[in-house]
Amino acid sequence: MPVASKSMDLLNNLSEILEYCTNNGEPVIVTNNGQGRFALMTEERYKELIGKSKNELYHALQAGLDQINNGEYIEQKEMFEIMDNYLRK
Repeated sequence: MPVASKSMDLLNNLSEILEYCTNNGEPVIVTNNGQGRFALMTEERYKELIGKSKNELYHALQAGLDQINNGEYIEQKEMFEIMDNYLRK
């Protein structure tokens, strides 16, 4: 669970807070007047949370468009049948 830290603590204890994020893989929520305002986390953790990067997403979309343009697709009715059969297992 993320640890809440006052914005003043952030200024005074930045190195310790960053070390916590690195060692525990958890974000630290920075609060201001008792309300969460920001989350600090490692870049690795951030990428885990957001999933694929925009670049990877664009490549996946382009690959899908290329498949459609090459006739490598199935009709909607067939896809729903496949999904229905899969869900019944």
